[in-house]
Amino acid sequence: MSWVKEFKQFAMRGNVMDMAIGIIIGAAFGKIVSSLVADILMPPIGKLMGNVDFSSLFIVLGSGTYPSLAAAKAAGAATLNYGIFINAVIDFIIVAFAIFLLVKGLNAMRRKEEAKVAPPPAPSAEERLLAEIRDLLKHKTA
Repeated sequence: MSWVKEFKQFAMRGNVMDMAIGIIIGAAFGKIVSSLVADILMPPIGKLMGNVDFSSLFIVLGSGTYPSLAAAKAAGAATLNYGIFINAVIDFIIVAFAIFLLVKGLNAMRRKEEAKVAPPPAPSAEERLLAEIRDLLKHKTA
């Protein structure tokens, strides 16, 4: 029973909860980026390249020809789906660039925090006493 209590303590720690929230937000962000690539970016790129639909680009590994990827899959043909791979690479590049910008922004904020110079610590009681003695000796000799 003690391992259940240990696990509960572990799971409820701040770092684990923050990580879980980050994973959930990351998954949602991935879906948004996939939609951006598939539904917004690739259609105009395909149009510019002569009405090419990247998601339907494939090579049949074996004999036979098929009018579409769906038809090849329905027939059970082995296919190399390089169009879907191109979409995945573009997804990755966009996500990596977004993470790069996020990390760059966080690092800039961190540098600004570090640049703020903290005021020097107040002198200790000993240092104040020594300064007073020094000042008194200056006035005596002057």
